[in-house]
Parts: sequence; C-alpha cells; structure tokens
Amino acid sequence: MEKRWALVEKGDDMKSEVLANELNIDKCLAQILVQRGITSFEEARYFFRPTLTQLHDPFLMKDMEKAIVRITSALQNQERIMVYGDYDVDGTTSVALTYSFFSQFTSEIAYYIPDRHKEGYGISTTGIDFAKANGFTLIIALDCGIRSVDKIAYANSLDVDFIICDHHLPGEELPNAIAVLDPKRKDCEYPFKELSGCGIGFKLAQAYCQANDLPEKMYKQYLDLCMVSIAADIVPIVDENRIMAHFGLIKLNENPCCGLKALMQISGKTETYSIMDVVFLLAPRINAAGRMGDAKDAVKVLLSDEVILADEQSLFINSQNTDRKSFDQNITLEALAIIEQSEVLINRKTTVVYQQDWNKGVIGIVASRLTEKYYRPTIVLTESNGNYTGSARSVAGYDLYEALLSCSDLLEQFGGHKYAAGLTIKPENLIPFSDKFESVVSSTITDDLLTPEIIVDCEIDLVQIDAKFYRILLQMAPFGPQNMAPVFITKGVTLVGQTQIVGTKHLKLSVKQQNSAIFETIGFNLGEFENLIKPNKSFSICYTIEENVWRDKKRLQLNIKGIKVD
Repeated sequence: MEKRWALVEKGDDMKSEVLANELNIDKCLAQILVQRGITSFEEARYFFRPTLTQLHDPFLMKDMEKAIVRITSALQNQERIMVYGDYDVDGTTSVALTYSFFSQFTSEIAYYIPDRHKEGYGISTTGIDFAKANGFTLIIALDCGIRSVDKIAYANSLDVDFIICDHHLPGEELPNAIAVLDPKRKDCEYPFKELSGCGIGFKLAQAYCQANDLPEKMYKQYLDLCMVSIAADIVPIVDENRIMAHFGLIKLNENPCCGLKALMQISGKTETYSIMDVVFLLAPRINAAGRMGDAKDAVKVLLSDEVILADEQSLFINSQNTDRKSFDQNITLEALAIIEQSEVLINRKTTVVYQQDWNKGVIGIVASRLTEKYYRPTIVLTESNGNYTGSARSVAGYDLYEALLSCSDLLEQFGGHKYAAGLTIKPENLIPFSDKFESVVSSTITDDLLTPEIIVDCEIDLVQIDAKFYRILLQMAPFGPQNMAPVFITKGVTLVGQTQIVGTKHLKLSVKQQNSAIFETIGFNLGEFENLIKPNKSFSICYTIEENVWRDKKRLQLNIKGIKVD
C-alpha cells in the first residue's frame, strides 16, 4: 500500500537558528526540537537531562487527599484491602506496583484480576461479591472503573468502599466512590492528563510517601514497572511519562525487578532495552497470560522476588505467548478470508467481522493486523456470555471513540481511547451496528486519513549524519507517541552496488549522495522496490537513523520507511 509523506512544518526559523547556536547542534536537530515545543535553552536542558524532581505534586490530582486518608484509615484499622486491575499490561503492572507498595505496610492485602472470558473488562459484580464474601472493605481499582457507576453503587450497598485510579475518559456521571483519581476528569486540574493506569498507581504511592514523610526510594523502585506500562499502553511519551520512561529504562537496564529480569532473559535480550524493545519483547509476554489464561500469572511474575520462581513463571507465560502467536495468526487468516469473500465488506470504509469461536484474548491483535492491511477503522468480535464482544482499532488521526459514542444506542457497553477500544453488543444488533458504524465513519473520516502516512520531521543531506549527529539524536529518546524517533528525507541518493532481498520481502542496499559517505540501509517489507531502483538513477528515501551492531562492530544504518523513484 502506497504511503503519503507528510513533512512537518518547519516552525520558527529564527528560534531554530538561536537554539542550534546555543546548544551547538545541527540546525535540523534544533528545528525538530522547536517542532516539538522546545524553544529555549532551559527547555532543552530539561528535555535532554530529565530529573525526577520535575514530577508533579501528586496532591494536585483531584481526590488524592481523600484517597490517602481512606487508605491510611484502612491500614491503621487493619482492614482487608483488595487491589483490583485490568488484565492487560497496564492493568497487571498497575496491580503489581500498588500491591507491592502497600504490602510494605500491611499483610491484609490481596489482588484480584477479572477473568477476561467470564467477567469481561472492568469492575465486575463477581469481583465485588468475592470482596464482600472474603471480608475486603476497601478496593483500589486500577486502569478501570471510571465508567462503572452501577457497579460502584452495588459495592456501596454492600459497604465495600472503592478508590478508582483510572486514566480513561469519564462518562457524564462519575462513580460514587470514596475517591476518583483520573486526570481526565473535567474538574481535575492535574497538569498532565496522559498518565498510564500504572502511572496513576505510581502517583498514589508517591502521595502516600509524601503524606507520611517516607523515603522516595519506596516508590521510585517501581519506575521499571511504570515504564513498561507507558510503553505498552501507547500513551504520549511527553511530560511525566517521558521522565518516568527515561528513569524506568535506566532501572530496567541496570537493576530490573526480579520478574522483569526473568522476562528479559526468556526473550533473548538482557541489556540495552529501548521503548520499542519493551513493546515487542516484554509486553506481548505479559499480555499473553491474560489473553490465553489467567492474568494473575503475569502479576505473579512481576511480583516474584526469588529468581527460581520468577524463571519458572516466566517460562510458563512465554509458552502462553507462543500459543497466542498461533491463535492470532490463524484467526487473522480466517478474518481476511471473510473480508475478501464479501463484496460488501471489501468496499467499505470500515471493517466489522465476527466469528463465534474466535479466542477473545487475541482479537485485539487481529484487529490491529486488519487495520494495517486495509487501513481503516476495524472491529473484530466474538461470542461471549450470550453477547458479542470485541476490540476496535483506528487509523492515525481518526477518533474511534467518538465514532463508537455515536453508535452507543446499539452498544451494551464500550470504553477505551481515540485509537483503541473494547465493546459489547447484543447479537441482534450486529448488523444494525455494522451499518451505523460504517455510516458514522464514512461521514466523518476524510479520504487522506484512509491512506497510511509517514510523518517526516526534516529534509537533510547524508553528509550531515555523523557520530555527533546520532549522539544528539539518541538523547531525544525515549521515543514514542508525541515524541517519535525523527524521520528524515534525503533526495537524490544513488545506489552503491546491488540491491538485495533479505528474508522474503526486506530490501537491503547501500546508498550515497555526492560528497557523502556510503550508508547501509534496510527497508522492512519494501522488497517491491528492488526492480525499481537502478544504478546511476537517483531516488528519494525517508528513514530513521539507527546503530547496527555486527560482531561487536557498530555502524550507523538507515532504516528506510519509504522510497520514491525520481
């Protein structure tokens, strides 16, 4: 599928010039900083040298004081506390962090994660009943609960108190909990709105330490867990998220908790992790427990403080991840067949597919794969407890959540973000919903959003790329949403030697410009360009810059994202 190249507006040339001189860096790099809102030496200093003192006061968050008062009372009175969380990476890291932190002050604490297949997403009646039956009087819910108005009312009727720590968008009515911690509340003046669910748990621990004059290390020890949640939940890596991700990566690479260390070893990479390594190596394994079995197994790994137990548990969820790969590959093939065989589905601007026996745990992955294939808002559904439940994924720039909100009269429940959501519908509403979803999306999405786009930060010549350029570039990490790895365009490059296909569809070649060094490149899934690139004929490339290590030798390599033959 052809992709559009969209060059980011340069921004203020004068500010870029001044910043380049003040920092003694290439003007292109200064331009990228300005594009990302960093326009002064002081802002650049904070960006390149983040400190934990830059974290916001947790008591700026609405209801934080209420939460700390209630937790303090529970601890003093030796009440039983349940830590309740979602079954994905953000949920399980949230539970591990919060449970581990408050376990330092009480033994009357346990954790609970709903069964994905029997209870579904969020606060469940089953979970509340379990708490009541087992003497829990306080539930701290993480990464869920902001829309559980009826469930919290039910808990209140049983004298079970709730503290909600969520980061999803609230509905018109907030649950009647003891405290509702969510920066996205309209009445919350917390300065950063994009924390992960685990990030809210981290702020809760920070607040408890501040309120009780406890050492900072008691909550800072969990920065690696917090970073994993930030990476996996695809939240913007700016402001507090960037600070926590920065220091979380340092901890992961230097002194990870026992459970994460075991997962790193089983993944085959034990050092120099980046955010992308966390996304592709650690997150799928943590997620696999909840997708294929019981998410509590992931929490057990993350809480392990003995190497043998951590290794055993990581082996188990690694096998679940292997099973997950098989499931999602087979379901993806089935879904593709359904779409390709339907003239109606193939010509729509949305994809809604259903199969009764698809594994509920992997349909989110399948939705992502279908979105990549057809590049349009996609929903994949399966049968669960008499209803159809599933996952939705969007394309860049399109607000999926708002589209679902417009179809809410046909939904039993839904929740999520701009680009990803979960939903449940009654079987008889499948066709009406599919038609209405198509109608809503068709009337609100523009044609350009249905074509994949490569956001390009700056046009440069190859001669600008050297060791210093790359060293400064690395200091812009950790990369992620709203702080992506910079993408560059270089025009008028020529082929050196021959093109080569690596694997079945990856393109490898060497390029240069006049007066530049020769750069090796790799273009994943770009094998189609092999026969279009000719010796002595110039072409343009857009790419990121990375370091390739082979037999202990390091060299800069261009990771090509797109090619245009002149």
